[in-house]
Amino acid sequence: MATERNIRTNFAFYPPEGDGGAWHATLDSLERALREAFTDPTIGHRRSGVHDTTVLDFEVELAPDVWLDGTAAITEPDYAYITLTDATADEAGTFAVWLRDSFAPAPDLVRFASSLAMANGEDTPSPLPTEGDRNAIGDLLRRHLEQFDH
Repeated sequence: MATERNIRTNFAFYPPEGDGGAWHATLDSLERALREAFTDPTIGHRRSGVHDTTVLDFEVELAPDVWLDGTAAITEPDYAYITLTDATADEAGTFAVWLRDSFAPAPDLVRFASSLAMANGEDTPSPLPTEGDRNAIGDLLRRHLEQFDH
């Protein structure tokens, strides 16, 4: 019987291609949403040397003793991303469903990519399905990772 690997990688979430401002969001609105959705998140702002912009770093508790780290940049009106660091497909799936259903203004406004896929030459984000609970999205992200886990 094969055992399933619990791959950890970075996941990134983006608005639709060509519409970087589709989330109609700011770092402040993301911070408020994180504070409303998650108990006692750790949130900080810093200047990113990579993008030369202010980013929001966060740590949220998805479940008891399951923490998720992320960074977000939202520069109105045309650029946004949220990156999760060292996350499993299940953890990223839980966050992705929250992002899709509670933060983005419509369910078809989220695309995703992973650093594992990018390291293997796939740099085009995929659309996140407009339906599916955290288990279904976690399964989708797991299948995505399995394509690139060589």
